[in-house]
Amino acid sequence: MRTQRNSVRELDKIDRRILRILQQDGRIAMKELAEQVGLSVTPCIERVKRMERDDVISGYYARVNPHQLGASLLVFVEITLDHKSGNMFEQFRREVQRIPEVLECHLVSGDFDYLIKARIGEMADYRKLLGDILLQLPGAVQSKSYVVMEEIKESLAIAVEG
Repeated sequence: MRTQRNSVRELDKIDRRILRILQQDGRIAMKELAEQVGLSVTPCIERVKRMERDDVISGYYARVNPHQLGASLLVFVEITLDHKSGNMFEQFRREVQRIPEVLECHLVSGDFDYLIKARIGEMADYRKLLGDILLQLPGAVQSKSYVVMEEIKESLAIAVEG
């Protein structure tokens, strides 16, 4: 995982158009991308490479249909730790990164400590995930779960203004 850089380079209108297009289609041919943003191919490639180098573009991926892989059940789990210390947070972080069903894990403020998003096959897998894995994480003492009944919107695209 890359780290964020402190200096943020100003993105111009063309950079922002490139980002919007790449978020819609990361496999677009550079020639087609260049045409859509009004550049020749070489300057377009240079802009994309610069944004990759500057970590504005942090990667490309294939969006996989979870239902085709037997991971139809989406759950969110709130986890509360028994005590809060830098060491406990680090132990939790290290262990949760090893769980393949966990798609996202966020340290949050509020009534609980972590919000986890996970994909699993069915309810039996959920019981195993919660009881045998998540509640065995360092410091985990309480959980509250939400099983998704219908997915309305899911996107990784970030609004790019300008």
